[in-house]
Order: sequence, then C-alpha cells, then structure tokens
Amino acid sequence: MNVAVPVSPAAVRGFDPILLGILQNLLVAIMDECELNLSRTAFSPFIYEGKDYCVGLLDAQGRTVVQSRGSVPSFMADLGVPIQDALDLYGPEGLHEGDVLIMNFADICGQHLNNVVIYTPVHWQEKLVGFVVTRAHWTDIGASGLSTTSTEIFQEGIQFRTLKVYKRGEIDPEIMRVIRHNVRFPELTLGDMGAQVSAVELGRRRFVALIEKYGWESIETSIHAMWDHSEKLARDRLRAMPDGVYAAEALLDDDGISNEAIPLKLKVIIAGDRMTVDFSEFPPQTKGPMNSGAAVGPNVAKLAFKAAIVPEGPPNDGVFRPVDVILPPGTILSAVDNAAMSLWTVSIKTIVDVILRALSQAVPDRIPAAHHGSMGVYTFNGVNRETGKPYRLGDIVLGGWGAQPDSDGFSPLKTVTHGDTRQIPLEIEENLYPVLIERHEFRPDSAGPGAFRGGLGLKKVYAIPEGGNLMVAFERSKCPPWGLFGGGEAQVGYVVVKKPGDETGVRYQKVSRVPLAPETRVELFSSGGGGRGHAYERAPERVVEDVRMGYVTVEGAAKDYGVIVDASSLEIDQDATAQRRATMRDTSKA
Repeated sequence: MNVAVPVSPAAVRGFDPILLGILQNLLVAIMDECELNLSRTAFSPFIYEGKDYCVGLLDAQGRTVVQSRGSVPSFMADLGVPIQDALDLYGPEGLHEGDVLIMNFADICGQHLNNVVIYTPVHWQEKLVGFVVTRAHWTDIGASGLSTTSTEIFQEGIQFRTLKVYKRGEIDPEIMRVIRHNVRFPELTLGDMGAQVSAVELGRRRFVALIEKYGWESIETSIHAMWDHSEKLARDRLRAMPDGVYAAEALLDDDGISNEAIPLKLKVIIAGDRMTVDFSEFPPQTKGPMNSGAAVGPNVAKLAFKAAIVPEGPPNDGVFRPVDVILPPGTILSAVDNAAMSLWTVSIKTIVDVILRALSQAVPDRIPAAHHGSMGVYTFNGVNRETGKPYRLGDIVLGGWGAQPDSDGFSPLKTVTHGDTRQIPLEIEENLYPVLIERHEFRPDSAGPGAFRGGLGLKKVYAIPEGGNLMVAFERSKCPPWGLFGGGEAQVGYVVVKKPGDETGVRYQKVSRVPLAPETRVELFSSGGGGRGHAYERAPERVVEDVRMGYVTVEGAAKDYGVIVDASSLEIDQDATAQRRATMRDTSKA
C-alpha cells in the first residue's frame, strides 16, 4: 500500500515556476545523455540496437525523480526496490562516492536474471542525495539462461545481491573474475557492464554540476514540486472516473512445462482519487518459469495506470502515489522460494492487457483493444564456422497493437511494456551471425477486424545455413488478442520450423531447444491486435483500401468485414455486400 510521503521543509517554501521548468528539462536531458552514452558504448546489439535498457535518477530514498525518454517502461517503476536493498544492507553512511553497485537478485528484483541493475550513489557535501541507475538486458548470465523449462532460479544464471563492483572508485577484481568465468560471452558482458558504469558515472557528474550551479535547496524544492504536480494530475483524472469495481480475466497458454492454461483474474477498484489493482485471485506460482517476484506486481499496475490514465507527462514517484496493489505472496506475480523466472516478461504483457480490459469498463474512450502481447522471444545459438566462436542471436517479434477508440491499431511495434525498444536490424543480424533473413512482411488478415481494425502481425523467415539450436517462447495461442465493443480477435503468433525438403514443418509455441539441421528455415508469425466496434460498421471503401495495401485479403474482406470485392478490379459488389452485412448484423444481435 502507498503511504503519504513526507515533504522536506525546503519543498514547502515555494518555488520559482520558471526555474522548475528549466530544472525539470535539464534533469531529463541528463538522463537522455546517459542513455545515449550507454547505447553508444555497449557491446551487445540487444542494447545498442534493441535499446533494451532504462536510465533513471532516484532520490536518496529510492523514489523516482526522472528517467530517460527511451527507457523500457517495465524496467523503471520498480527501480527503487534494489536501491532500498542497498540502503537496508549498507545504510546511507555505507554508500560512498565512487561506489558502483550491481544487482539482479530475483528475490528482490523479481525479474529474470539477465536484467542487471548497475547504479551509483550521488553525494553533495558528503550527504547522500540520490542515485543514478541503469538496468540493461545482458546477452548471457550463465547457467541455462533464458529457458522455457527451468524450475528454479538457480538453473537460470548467476545472481548478484547488491554487490559493490567499484569501491570508492576502485574496481573489485575478484567480483570481475566471478562474472568473467560464469558467462559464455565475457567480452560482450563486461563491455555492456562497462557501458552501464560509464552511463551512471556520467549522470552522477552531471547531477552534481547541476546542484553546484543552482543549489541543493532549489533542486530539492523542484523535485518535490514535480512530484506534487504529477500527483495532482493523476488524482484529478481518477476523480473524473466513475467509482466502481471492474473485473476482467484472460488466459496464459501454459508455464512451459505442462499444457494447462493459466487463468488470470483481477479487479480494478476506482474509489475517489485512488486506484487499486487487486490480484487476490491470481493463480499460484508455476513450476515453469512464467513467474515474477513481488516487486513486479506494483510495476505492471503502475505501467497500466500511466498508459491509460495519465499518458502525458513524465513518469515519477508523484504520478504513482494514487496507485495501490493487493498482491498476496506465492502467486505467479509474487513467486517465492527461488521460483523460476526466465519468462517473467512473457507473462506480464497479458497481465497489463487484462488491467486495461478492466479499465475499459470505466473509461471506454481511453482504452484500446488487446495488443499482440506475446513478446515472441527467440534465440538462435551455435558455433560460427567462420570465426570458430559460439554465438547467440536473440530478439523479440514486432506485432500489432489493439484498435484505438477512434483509429486503427498501430503496427508493427513491440509490446506495451517495451516502450520505444526496437528490433535488431536485419542487416546487423546477417552481419554478426550466420543467418539469412529471407522475408520480413505483414501477415494479411492477422489484425482483429472491427469498425477500427487492429494493427497487423508480421512474418519473418530465417534461413540457417550452418544449423544450430533454437529457443522460442510465443504466448496467447489459447487467448488471442481480444477486441472490444464488438471488435474481433486477432490471429495468434507461433513458430514453424522446416527442415530441408519439408514444406509443412513443425509448429512450436514454447520450447527450450530445437536442433536445427543446416539449411533449416524458421518462420516466425507474430500476432495482430484486436479490433474495436463491429466489423460490419467499417466503411467498405476502407476495407477495399486495406485489400489494395495487402493488409486484408479478398477472402478476409468477405469473411471478416462482409465486403464482397472483385479480386481483379477491386470493385465492391454492393448488393452482395449489403446482404452479407445484414446477415452479420443479425447474427451479432442474436
């Protein structure tokens, strides 16, 4: 539960609004510069191309002040949790200028171990005034790494529980040896860690220079004013919403080990100027790695709240103050006892969508239909014959987002928890790894039909000349991205592996290891987004335009939208269309 945060005496003495605007933008600019430095100096394409990271400034208690504008949303809202662990272990007096700490301990962070936090304290006149923090996805973390079948966290990699990599500016060679000899790609890993260290040190210097220029009292006052302004905006939005209890549910396919679907049921409670997300009915933690730790529950609730209720303005501690979470221990979102968490991020996409589904009952004019939400993580690994060295290519798919209240869904994008992260460019993949990308194109008819259709999914085809191994984790095959208010669901995502001479192939959703013979082809199909409103209400001319653009087939136009189109001339058969749509309308009312 959130509690009132005491305001420092400096923050109640008033502030200069012009100075506030200057400082707020300067703080964001500092984080943006740190982000650019991280991206520029990282060794792994996951980071320098995919942008799978966050950079943030937190206060001395671990409360979010600002973040860089390219930060991954699901990395930011719980960054105070590892900071609090450091404060509990060392106390403020045990954190010194020049210290740099590393953290990925699952029992605290609640994410898979590849997501590694690097941070440094910021001091002003020997007083701890904040932290500059990064979290980035490391290509490898040892053990089995990303797996669909792990059953405990120890199978997934090495854990760092709040360790000082640098002590008063001096690197700890023993910790560096531990890291180097527990990962498969030490050059990439240590290079990425160095980029994170460089980013937080840059942020520390810039923040100290800002304090020197404007004074700590002005900075502190402005931070509290930023929080208070964001909090007021959030509470005003909640007060404008109808009070009530809004329930929603969906399914996850399975936990990677059994074939049993996992039901997700939750409630969103709007009461005055507060919103509570109640996960009391969530399923127990799974044997397989679809779990998250307790820090992630508030994180996904805040992410959904920010996206739906206060999308404008910066994410900071103030905007999240009206959000409460009810989350008992031992659920898929609050796993305990060293539960496996390799696929934590695969499950939270659907959880965010379910929160939004509940909110659609309260504010239908703000909420889109469900997005592709699968994440569709995949990795190829083997030995590159040209270099003789092992390689690992990893990425996630782009797909369609759900239809907006007043427009078609976006496509193609990553998931709602990924923000502005990108897919690694095809040219980079072919240059770095022994793969060829033969096709990367839209999937016709993959979008959920509606008066406003969803965004489209993609088809991406890899040829693997040298062979290797494949890991994939695609979700939502049993619970396709749903539509809202009469809109249709989207086609689901999956993977097909075709050995040489096999034109049918074998379909997969989740699998830890598929051996690939030389010249195997791997076809990735991502999902579209759900539609909004009845498809028979979409203007026939817009359907024909979608056919002309290749988004919808002639058959799909007839089946999904009731628009009968001549395949050669793309002319509409008005009589047949009227008859087909009348039937669809009658069926929907039955």
